[in-house]
Amino acid sequence: MQIGLLLGLPAILSGFLDPLFGVLSDLGRRRLLVVAGGASFAVSLFLTAASGSFWMLLASFTLFYPASGAFVNLSQAELMDRQPDRRDQNMARWTLAGSAGALMGPLLLGGLAGVGVGWRGLYAAIGAASLVALALAARVAFPAKPRRRRRRKANVVSVRGIVAAVFRALANREIVRWLVLLELANLMLDVLFGFLALYFVESARVSPAQAALAVAAWSGAELLGDALIIPLLERVDGIAWLRWSAGLALIAWPGFLLAEPMALKLALVVVVGVLRSGWYAVLTARLYDALPGRSGLAVGVGTVAASLGSLIPVGLGVLAQAAGLRAAMWVLLAAPLALVIGLPRAAGQKRR
Repeated sequence: MQIGLLLGLPAILSGFLDPLFGVLSDLGRRRLLVVAGGASFAVSLFLTAASGSFWMLLASFTLFYPASGAFVNLSQAELMDRQPDRRDQNMARWTLAGSAGALMGPLLLGGLAGVGVGWRGLYAAIGAASLVALALAARVAFPAKPRRRRRRKANVVSVRGIVAAVFRALANREIVRWLVLLELANLMLDVLFGFLALYFVESARVSPAQAALAVAAWSGAELLGDALIIPLLERVDGIAWLRWSAGLALIAWPGFLLAEPMALKLALVVVVGVLRSGWYAVLTARLYDALPGRSGLAVGVGTVAASLGSLIPVGLGVLAQAAGLRAAMWVLLAAPLALVIGLPRAAGQKRR
């Protein structure tokens, strides 16, 4: 019950606050939100490091989730606003930084544990590093937002106005297209990563050490692909790459599931890991394109969609429990299939 509260309550609170932060950032309050979020982000990490009870840990998590939304997500929105015609490339760089961080986290934890520091020291160290990031963010000049009509501004700041702005965006078919594709593409991103080790142990019947090797191979392929996609997007349209890579993934993923030799499975999981590179970056960039001048609102509706999308791995787990994990893993084909079907036909779609 306590673990459920730790993971669920902060996420629910963040789901309500992120759209509010996004709309307020579009009204010229982005710098304040980023700096305040960064300060809260650092405090929450230090609280986690010092926590000695469930309630203190719950307080730190409850602060961390919305603080991360203000500090990290609104920084992404600002990056997207700086160069609207290079959103694909800049989102690819953002994704590469995230992949590098995801790889460094376990290495840092293992290294600190090896010298007797442990997870509390890691949280304290990341808290100190976030203070450096906060100091750098505080020095960044945020461009002033254009003035909106007072009546519209007053309506948007109200709770009813914020809810109305989110629902208007969710009623836009183009915006819904990118949100749905993002959540379905995540089947071969975070969802696959979450089930990969279990699949190798339970369905492929390999040892835990071999499963760990498979996860390492996937992580390495993910990092390599995220690095290679940056120069590729300088030469190839992002939508064209998504369509081609999704088509190849429709072949590679069944090959992975049907392959028997461990070496072939490892090779194919690396192929799939490289092919899915750029999916999150390009789809997120196009979501920002669909809301010109409202990047904060894009963050807000993205959070709402992600909250609903969190039900997908739950459903996949229920299916795996009923029909077996091997059968459930075939559902992940919905990710490349959705891209092949749902992407706009014109690869060189013009930016707004």
